[in-house]
Amino acid sequence: MKALVYDGVETLGYRDVAKAEAKKGEHLIRIMASGICGSDMHAYLGHDDRRPAPLILGHEAAGVIEGGSEVGRRVTINPLVTCGTCAACSIGRENLCADRQIISMPPREGAFAQFVTMPDSNLVTVPDEVPLGKAALAEPLAVSWHAVRLALDAMHHKMDRSALVLGGGAIGLAAALALRAMGVEDVTIVEPNEKRRRFLADRCDQSVTDKASHPATIVIDAVGYAATRAIASEIAAPGGVIAHVGLGENSGGLDIRRMTLQEITFIGTYTYTAQDFRDTAHAIFDGRLGALDWIETRALSDGAQAFRDLRAGTVAAPKIVLDPWS
Repeated sequence: MKALVYDGVETLGYRDVAKAEAKKGEHLIRIMASGICGSDMHAYLGHDDRRPAPLILGHEAAGVIEGGSEVGRRVTINPLVTCGTCAACSIGRENLCADRQIISMPPREGAFAQFVTMPDSNLVTVPDEVPLGKAALAEPLAVSWHAVRLALDAMHHKMDRSALVLGGGAIGLAAALALRAMGVEDVTIVEPNEKRRRFLADRCDQSVTDKASHPATIVIDAVGYAATRAIASEIAAPGGVIAHVGLGENSGGLDIRRMTLQEITFIGTYTYTAQDFRDTAHAIFDGRLGALDWIETRALSDGAQAFRDLRAGTVAAPKIVLDPWS
């Protein structure tokens, strides 16, 4: 099968590799769409020791089951494989499973390939009328759905709801969509890239600015650098909530004194639960998250150039989705 392989820092090779083989309890899935995630970019830049070269990256995917009794079933993939029996899994917090695995990290190769294998429990059936390119957005949208759900759960029920989302990439845009789907109407995305701001405003109908200039009761940091954490801890309203999603930088930025004196809740959020993933997928299918027509599709064979373009900041669309068959 053809695959896009991470071979080293800023080096990707498109080549033939051994075809994925399903083990007992797994399905072989013909990948039809696979999105480029910020974590893929971190690996590409050599910033993620969890993803050593050589490795097939990619974990935002949808496709069609190949072979077996469910051949032809259209599915979107929850890439987080968990044990199902530990304390975290038993209470529905599978994302905290100590034995969790995710495709695109050893020992599981990723979905920048023509085929991948997954357990049946990690698959959600996609209705015929939903394009698989859109269904592949379930994973990044679920990350933000989970973060927004945790932030709203942590808020005092009598507080006004206003939100600032730091970062206008796919996770930031997804957070804005999830906030509105969950009843928060006052949502602004903060995005420094002018090209992306125009895209978010014109194509995605978002309220967007280049600078956070007013407090908000909910702040979603979809970037995760010291600079964005500093902004988050400065603009979060007293009694507000910061939900930290981005993994850009390990430390720095938070004003712990202000957060303590103003009782600002900080929540670290990681991926999503299985229920969050299913809820997000169904919100895609029934239209609650909007048209989702803001992806840019490229061939998997052009994947290396897509990464270079993302690195250079020349991509306006919040998400590039790779097609392994074009």
